[in-house]
Amino acid sequence: MPATAAPTMPPPALDSPAGGAFSFIFTTLPALLRLTCGLVGAAVALSVRTPPVDEALLLPGVAALTGWSVWYAVRALRHGIGPALVAGDVAVTVVACLLIPRLVAPEVLPGEGSWIAVLASTTVINAQATAKARWSVPVGLLVTAAYVAGAQAAGNVTEAQAHAATLLVQTGCTAMMTGVMRRRIGRADHAFAEHQRVTREALVARTAREAERQQNRDLHDTVLGTLTMVGLGAVSGPSASFRGRCATDLRTLVAVTDLGPAPGDGPVLLDERLRTVPDRLPELPVHLELTACAVPAGVADAITESAYAALSNVVRHAPGARTTLRLNRDAVAVVVEVVDDGPGFDPETVPAHRYGLRESIRGRMAAVGGRAEVRSAPGAGTRIRLEWPGVG
Repeated sequence: MPATAAPTMPPPALDSPAGGAFSFIFTTLPALLRLTCGLVGAAVALSVRTPPVDEALLLPGVAALTGWSVWYAVRALRHGIGPALVAGDVAVTVVACLLIPRLVAPEVLPGEGSWIAVLASTTVINAQATAKARWSVPVGLLVTAAYVAGAQAAGNVTEAQAHAATLLVQTGCTAMMTGVMRRRIGRADHAFAEHQRVTREALVARTAREAERQQNRDLHDTVLGTLTMVGLGAVSGPSASFRGRCATDLRTLVAVTDLGPAPGDGPVLLDERLRTVPDRLPELPVHLELTACAVPAGVADAITESAYAALSNVVRHAPGARTTLRLNRDAVAVVVEVVDDGPGFDPETVPAHRYGLRESIRGRMAAVGGRAEVRSAPGAGTRIRLEWPGVG
């Protein structure tokens, strides 16, 4: 009785691959944007220190902003961007905006070119990309209000209005873009998860069907074969070999219900496996022509049991026929042949419901990537060729 093939495990489900890619991109880009803005902004801020810029406030402020930008980038790249990081970034930006009169020279403020204007835009864009709209849009409005207040306090109403409009447009456009992307990505992940579910269910169903077919093959080749011999009158009286066959069939019935772990699929000697097959059919003399050959254990099981099924057919349908079991290998395939000089038959006339050739031989070989070919004709004997495309 061959060991039942181990069920194929379904592939592990990937958890939101599109969402994961979105999070990676919209974590890396804001981190790099904040770091670049912080370093460049610090250099620009220190380059123009004409009154009323308060150097006593500017120098520690620039140092704090630079340190924050570096920490923000490192924290974001290592752990992602959470609400606390967004809130801290907004707080730093709002304070900087309110201090425009003491941090930015009047000649730099117009034209939306000051370092604090760039800081405000960066914060607004990052917030929309990293937080949900119900939080990011109010953040954009808060930063805009702080910038307007600071610019007006510095005496430049025109700049306050101009950059306020820019900040509002950045808030709206970035929020809509990320919102659409999140919805699309959510749908993609949902479709992917559904595909994974269907794939797993199909694989489980296929594994269950194959297990059932394997059990049917085992029963057909043992218990049902024995009962067929009894029904055809092939057993006329007490027989030690028949008792041995019945004992083997009983072990098969027990093994069919054994759900223990399956053995590994390491290489085994196919010729040694095939050499034991005639021992299971003592009533049939078999001439062996076996070349040494190693194949995976699962393949050896399939070929051995297919050969046994073919020899069992000889016992049932061509008793007394001269029978040969051959094993050869070449650079392309492993080939096993069961040849008898019995009465033969027409393979085209075999009813579709007959299980032996269809499942016990062809089905078994197909399950391991092999094939089976039956050549026979009335009065010309039978040749069953089992082929597996690999060598040991």
